[in-house]
Amino acid sequence: MNRLKTIIFTALISFLAVTVLAVSGVHASEADLAIPDLHKGHFDSLGGISAWNLLFYGSFVICGTLGISLYLRGQIHKLPAHKSMLDIAEIIFQTCKTYLIQQGKFLLMLFVLIGIAISYYLLGFGGDEGLVITQKTIQELRSDKVPDDVLAALETLEKDPPAEKAAFMSKLTGTLSADQWKQYGDTITAVVAPETIDPVLKLIYVLLFAVVGMAGSYAVAWYGIRINTYANCRTAFASLRGEPWDVVNIPLRSGMSIGLFLISLELVMMVIILLFVPRQIVGVCFLGFAIGESLGASALRIAGGIFTKIADIGSDLMKIVFNVKEDDPRNPGVIADCTGDNAGDSVGPTADGFETYGVTGVALIAFITLAVPSVEIQAKLIVWIFAMRFLMDFMSGASYFINQGISESKYKGLKEFDFEQPLTRLIWIASILCITTSYGMSWLLIRDLAVDGKSLPELWWQLATIISCGTLAAVLIPEFTKVFTSSHSKHVHEIVTASREGGASLTILSGLVAGNFSAFWKGMLITGLMAGAYFVSQQGLDHVMLAQLEPGTAPVGVGSIFAFGLVAFGFLCMGPVNIAVDSYGPVTDNAQSVFELAQTEKIPGIKEEIKRDFGFDPDFERGKHYLEANDSAGNTFKATAKPVLIGTAVVGATTMIFSIILLLGKAGMLHLSLTDAPVLLGFMTGGAVVYWFCGASMQAVTTGAYRAVEYIKKNMDLTKTAADIEDSKTVVRICTEYAQSGMWNIFIVLMTMTLAIAFFDPNYFVAYLISIAVFGLYQAIFMANAGGSWDNAKKYVEVDLKEKGTDLHAATVVGDTVGDPFKDTTSVALNPIIKFSTLFGLLAVEIAVHIKEAHREGHGTDYTPYVGVLMLAIALIFVWRSFYSMRIPEKH
Repeated sequence: MNRLKTIIFTALISFLAVTVLAVSGVHASEADLAIPDLHKGHFDSLGGISAWNLLFYGSFVICGTLGISLYLRGQIHKLPAHKSMLDIAEIIFQTCKTYLIQQGKFLLMLFVLIGIAISYYLLGFGGDEGLVITQKTIQELRSDKVPDDVLAALETLEKDPPAEKAAFMSKLTGTLSADQWKQYGDTITAVVAPETIDPVLKLIYVLLFAVVGMAGSYAVAWYGIRINTYANCRTAFASLRGEPWDVVNIPLRSGMSIGLFLISLELVMMVIILLFVPRQIVGVCFLGFAIGESLGASALRIAGGIFTKIADIGSDLMKIVFNVKEDDPRNPGVIADCTGDNAGDSVGPTADGFETYGVTGVALIAFITLAVPSVEIQAKLIVWIFAMRFLMDFMSGASYFINQGISESKYKGLKEFDFEQPLTRLIWIASILCITTSYGMSWLLIRDLAVDGKSLPELWWQLATIISCGTLAAVLIPEFTKVFTSSHSKHVHEIVTASREGGASLTILSGLVAGNFSAFWKGMLITGLMAGAYFVSQQGLDHVMLAQLEPGTAPVGVGSIFAFGLVAFGFLCMGPVNIAVDSYGPVTDNAQSVFELAQTEKIPGIKEEIKRDFGFDPDFERGKHYLEANDSAGNTFKATAKPVLIGTAVVGATTMIFSIILLLGKAGMLHLSLTDAPVLLGFMTGGAVVYWFCGASMQAVTTGAYRAVEYIKKNMDLTKTAADIEDSKTVVRICTEYAQSGMWNIFIVLMTMTLAIAFFDPNYFVAYLISIAVFGLYQAIFMANAGGSWDNAKKYVEVDLKEKGTDLHAATVVGDTVGDPFKDTTSVALNPIIKFSTLFGLLAVEIAVHIKEAHREGHGTDYTPYVGVLMLAIALIFVWRSFYSMRIPEKH
């Protein structure tokens, strides 16, 4: 059956490549974006510096933040830890390394298929489409000081069809006078008929940046597990000093290092493409880069989410079955659980964050080039976005050091404090600095923008306000999340109260209540902030952003769509801090496991050894308490980051869906009305697919967890002091096997369903994308917060009530195991699923539109319904397989 999956997947990729690339001869797509010449935009407020130079010199700020990230990593590596804890951390790292290498092989296999397809496309179909005069080229020539009489003559050629270069140049010279051509011919030629890039060289560029995108997602994941496994043992050892500040400080420092590394690396890669790749192919290189990082993030996020929860459930249930403590070293599932903490809670979020940050940037660049007529304003807006990203990355780093200083003065030397306070303060400091930066950089760079000679003095604060709506979402969502998931919250206490008398049944019901209420309040929050952004966009942004939705009609203002893209941008303004608080959780979770697995307190003469070698008297009991309490804080802030990323995906998807709407409008196929049946069917189909995905991902966890529990129960030996390493490796293998099996089914269904719906009716597909975004948003928030509330209800019983081993504890453990796939498998994977479907859908719709147009013009057969039926049949086969072939076998 694995061979069947490979054959089908190869066929899909090949089919996609051949048909997509055949489209390129008819339509301009994301890959053909005309990125403006950044040398032509100048900032008078900064002494006339060009947009290119500002972007180039500003990028050195990112090199600085990358250096800060590596400095923080070095600081953590220098911290002391006992050898027993270092050895456990190394075992965890080696199992993580094995998992990542396995995933790397899987990604390479996927990339080989995609690379073959891209090569066939670019070499077989990527020929010259012909040259034309467009309004954009007129604008570019105007910025090159070509006089109006010459431009007026060229504008007469705007409606002419594409022509070969020789014929096109002959037409140009015939349109202009000899003197005009002599004076401006070179300038005109450079803009309207630039030198073409050799197809082989173009292919090398695209494949290179696709690899770079995928490798970027993979590299940040690798960096994350390496620094986490440095930090986990050092956090565990620091807890023995009896001073809780270091127990918070170390995982926060490691998280900040990951966050700064991730965002800085992403920006460096994007700036290199923007500044140094030939302008004619920047668009296709950005698309290759986005596909590469989306491929890497989706695979690592989905597989990591399945892996971690198989291991977590397998390990947790042993507490009930054998009545043993948390992270008992005799439990073969504990090492797999530690590996899963990194695979699901570190590898997945870092790769996902890397891809989200990049795809959002590419979407905004695409929107600016499609909807802003003026080339000079395009250049200024693109550089404005990147300049703010540079400075906000720096401000996020600065917020860490400010928070560090405040926290050390408040908490150093204390024996007890609320571990959530330093993380909350960090988020608020970062948000204040980033919002200030939004207004400051907007005033500095775009306060003098003008359209058609009309000054827009209020545009700078309007755009900054829209971005601030997104930044406010990124800071308020964590506050709302804590209301439902913090161990101090009323909802979590309600779960514990219900569990005391009602057992696991009321544990689960009360957690579902928390999840449903959280979806309402966060949905209203995001809606309110988007409505605020829409209101501000109506104050003049439509004069800057224009698009022609149908042939022969006047352009309409689309500023509100750009506003929603900027809200998504605002979500990610303090990206390093979002990633830092999310990465805090896996370190705190692992630190607790390292403490138990190392069994340091049982080493003869250990107290004297630590006093002699490290200079302090260890307090094992207090240290264990600190680690458990800190793990609760980590759970809360892992929960806060999930809705931020899913919110970014949904809000940002509106910008990408707009590209499809433009394509349909250009082809005269745009019919998006609630009275059109395909639109209503699309809304219903999108919801169905979201619920299938939830079931498929949780079924993979359920079956894998059954296998893990079955194996652990047979092989757990309570007479030993520690589990056999081979038994632990077997549990890791079980987790990996079911993670990859589940991922195969999910990927094939998503690809074939996307093709099927796009081929049936592109308008049906637009409604489908909107539906999976909306359904996915609420389902993800509900599942993430229900799971987080169950997790911290268990922690509240263990840490605050100290009732381990009781019936109450058993009930909350059951709730926690139900919540595991809710919060760490399904909810988090909906984010890359939405982006993957939308990005893949851009290509699928182009295929469908091309085939239908060719048929309409009498040049071919419209075979889209037949292909759609075939793709739907394949999708339904694998939907069926995602349950029936993944079922737990019955015992007779």
